[in-house]
Amino acid sequence: MAARSLTLDEVKEGQALPELAYDVTATTVVLGALASRDWRPMHHDQDFAQVRNGVRDIFLNTPNQAAWFERYLTDWTGPRGRLGRMRFRMKDSVFPNDRMVFRGKVEKVAVDSTGCGFVDVAVTLTVGDRVCTECTARIALPVGPGDNPWRRKGAEWKPGVDAA
Repeated sequence: MAARSLTLDEVKEGQALPELAYDVTATTVVLGALASRDWRPMHHDQDFAQVRNGVRDIFLNTPNQAAWFERYLTDWTGPRGRLGRMRFRMKDSVFPNDRMVFRGKVEKVAVDSTGCGFVDVAVTLTVGDRVCTECTARIALPVGPGDNPWRRKGAEWKPGVDAA
């Protein structure tokens, strides 16, 4: 059975995305650092993080956070959602024993000059009442049942250009 994909007509400006909550463990932090080949000790050595860096514990690295944002967005869109661009700003660290919560909101829905449907989304990663990271993303969605943004190449794929 194929996974269901969201289509552009199912998305409206102002729409909230489903929330994703995840309890971070030391394993979450370390495996994310290993997967991105980030050997810096503040992402796997608790003593180094606390004594040398003066922080509470080891913490999520940048590529690990990027992967969590991508997962959050593609869980929402389904397999035909294609991430076009993403920007985020980390404001605070995410540590083991934190419960990170992702919340998103659709900012814009449009179709570009090539007929590709795009959704601009604002996402926050919070821990308790702390906003740890803010993210904006542009995601291509199928404009109808036969469309697949993953087939777009060259002049038909312009995620950096604002849609009309």
